[in-house]
Amino acid sequence: MLNYFRFLDSDYFPSGVTAVLSKKTECNLSRTLPFVVLHLSCLSVFLTGWSPFALYLAISLYFIRMFFVTGFYHRYFSHKTYKTSRVAQAIFAALGTTAVQRGPLWWAAHHRVHHKLADKEGDVHSPVRSGFLWSHIGWMTSDCYMPTDYSKVGDLVRYPELHLINRFDWFFPILMGIAVYCLGEFVGKSHPDWHTNGWQCVSWGIVSTVVLFHATAAINSLAHTVGSQPYSLEDNSRNNFFLALVTMGEGWHNNHHKYPTLVRQGLEWWQIDLTFYLLAALAKLGVIWDLRCTPQSHTETAVFESQPGTREITVANSAK
Repeated sequence: MLNYFRFLDSDYFPSGVTAVLSKKTECNLSRTLPFVVLHLSCLSVFLTGWSPFALYLAISLYFIRMFFVTGFYHRYFSHKTYKTSRVAQAIFAALGTTAVQRGPLWWAAHHRVHHKLADKEGDVHSPVRSGFLWSHIGWMTSDCYMPTDYSKVGDLVRYPELHLINRFDWFFPILMGIAVYCLGEFVGKSHPDWHTNGWQCVSWGIVSTVVLFHATAAINSLAHTVGSQPYSLEDNSRNNFFLALVTMGEGWHNNHHKYPTLVRQGLEWWQIDLTFYLLAALAKLGVIWDLRCTPQSHTETAVFESQPGTREITVANSAK
């Protein structure tokens, strides 16, 4: 029973975390299996069919969960661009796991390393150093990147509820899948003319999850290869209008690398940043506060945790 429980724990590695972290940076074919299964599962739509309701649900799940990734995983857990309560923080973490991009602490730890070493030796998903395919998906099939490096998120791991959510990051995605199935069954029975059912909604929910993954991964790959560079930096980050639309503002990646601690990434009036607009709405409701909205003439600081105590890396910020 204990071994089964450990199998469900994302932090459990039979050979030990240290041994896994020391493995070579290379693709492990066994870790490609979940991606293969997930992508093949999209073909289930040919068995379940489609309906306007299932399609609308898939689109809604895409944008709702994209916001969970961009607004919570990225702009809160990775960069602390605003403040919130401990209860809201836990809710944000749980909601973020429904995107099926692993736990909030794992996600934040890797992203903080990316900013510290952007496109340099040690950046785990740089297309400049390792190629497009590796930066997009390949790095996630390497054993050495699977454990959560808690030394990078000492400000977060001190909350046991976040640690628990990170360890069992599969729980809420499964709960969401059950909810989607139940919703489809309810709608199918209450509105037979809508021609939907539980399994149909689940199938299109899987499609939504796969598209969501690739859109998020495109910030690692495409946003470092295609687009404009209004700021001259030591990395290859780019602004990309199309990516900004499909990722709710994350495509203004060069802006973000210039000012990583700002809650908004679309700095010009025409740079659409849907994530920022929604976070501003949450601030109006009092759910979050102290948003860092615009570049200041003073020095901003980006926080990266190397130990349980806080170490701050200074990033010079000046108006464009």
